[in-house]
Amino acid sequence: MQNSHSISRIAILISGSGSNLQAIIDHQKLHSDLYEIALVISNKADAYGLVRAQKANIPTMVIEHTHYNDRESFDAKLQQALEEAKIDFIVLAGFMRILTKGFTQHFLGKMINIHPSLLPKYTGLHTHQRALDSSDKEHGLSIHFVTPELDNGPVILQAVVKIDPNETETSLREKVHQQEHIAYPIVIEWFALGRLSFKDNQAWLDQKRLIQPQVLSKTII
Repeated sequence: MQNSHSISRIAILISGSGSNLQAIIDHQKLHSDLYEIALVISNKADAYGLVRAQKANIPTMVIEHTHYNDRESFDAKLQQALEEAKIDFIVLAGFMRILTKGFTQHFLGKMINIHPSLLPKYTGLHTHQRALDSSDKEHGLSIHFVTPELDNGPVILQAVVKIDPNETETSLREKVHQQEHIAYPIVIEWFALGRLSFKDNQAWLDQKRLIQPQVLSKTII
């Protein structure tokens, strides 16, 4: 889908406030020669992320999942919107929908997600509380390619935060959010530069297979 002679067109899918979207918008302003945020799609009409996009003059679209009888018909509409916008790369930023196998296969290698845990630990929801309940010393985030199995695609980059003795779910979530806002734009930039790819069901960076994910504190940007 990507044209090497033009800047990458990315779409960002959201369901809520869009704090990661804002971090990406801010990054793109400094790297407008690399990629364009061509479309922001929300499955909820009241998502504040839509306001963030509109303030930045980014085209937005609402595709409410409640208007569709099943996941397949919703995903078909979503796929149609992305293809009509000639999107090169899809970024899930707090998009609270489980996508169908057909949709993820169609965009395999062209779609990433950010998950608030150090995968493979704590797939699914309530990751911060689960880390606290397990008395973990560390927690963090993972950015991964999206594959048909939930939260199981190859991990590209992780960021680690320490869990303090007096940590709460709220304080831990905030720590992870701060790292998300740094990490997500880095991975998008890697794709836009042609450094990041997906082949043989694995993540590759600079034409080397990532046997272990990159770690944010050690990343050479």
